[in-house]
Amino acid sequence: MIEKKTESADMFNGNQVDGERIISIVVPVFNENEGIDKFYGRVRDVVDSLKTLSYEIVFVDDGSNDGSYQKLIRLANSDSNIRVIKFSRNFGHQIAITAGIDMAAGDAVVVIDADLQDPPEIIIEFVKKWEEGYDVVYGIREKRKGESIMKLLSAGIFYRLLKLIIKFDIPLDAGDFRLMSKRAVEQFKSLREKDRFVRGLTSWIGFKQTGVYYSREKRFVGETKYSYSQMIKFAFDGITSFSNMPLKLATWLGYCTSFLAFMYMASVFVQKVLGYTVQGWATIMAGILFLGGIQLICLGIIGEYIGRIFNEVKQRPLYVIEEIYRSDSTGTRK
Repeated sequence: MIEKKTESADMFNGNQVDGERIISIVVPVFNENEGIDKFYGRVRDVVDSLKTLSYEIVFVDDGSNDGSYQKLIRLANSDSNIRVIKFSRNFGHQIAITAGIDMAAGDAVVVIDADLQDPPEIIIEFVKKWEEGYDVVYGIREKRKGESIMKLLSAGIFYRLLKLIIKFDIPLDAGDFRLMSKRAVEQFKSLREKDRFVRGLTSWIGFKQTGVYYSREKRFVGETKYSYSQMIKFAFDGITSFSNMPLKLATWLGYCTSFLAFMYMASVFVQKVLGYTVQGWATIMAGILFLGGIQLICLGIIGEYIGRIFNEVKQRPLYVIEEIYRSDSTGTRK
């Protein structure tokens, strides 16, 4: 089925007491079979400690092929507060988060990955801040265990560059692990762009926001699902979604290329005087460097934005849902 509408709060089928508030835990899942049980146990301990709140856990299976979905079904059969959304294929982490938020029925929605790098226990701190009146509470990674120096360095540069070029505040060193109030969620749902950068969108909507510092752990099992190429694409999505600065940089790149070509021609002139050059070769190479460098770089930048326009005008749904599983005493499927 193609999911275009979100479910309303009256479709929540957990153990809610009339008038009691609900917290929704949205969990994107892609090939996390080995760690799901441990993750669920820790999340369940957290929500059980939140005495004043009912809960639901919305798992979004993003095309897993390792048995994750079957394990989620077993969990749903043991806990009627669990819903499992199964995509028809892999649509990506940011889309999975979006689908979970679309389906969440809670008065507050928490987004957390299933790999246990973000400790579920921090949700208690998020809830405290929410009850103080904050609409968005995000986790700030004070320490990041088990990550390479290259990843730490590239992430640090990216967030600081993004903060420099956009016109609103995106917190440094904050991922998608966060809590959003119901009114923040409603505004987030209205943003349906295809190339999604969730942490940027939640900052863009505004409202009262704050951060909670925590230490990010190593993955409980397995390896990261983000390759370096995916991280580069993710960075491009973040930058191009919220700034046209790369287009402006095209002009400056042209100036820089021209300067380099000029310097190269100057060096060739020196070599010419010293008798080290081949007749005619210098002029051709300088021209190729000058024109080719400017054109290719500028076309590449423009192409990135045109590609995003192309994705938007097709008006395809963000995701396709194969099945929504929710269990009562017998188990139901949609």
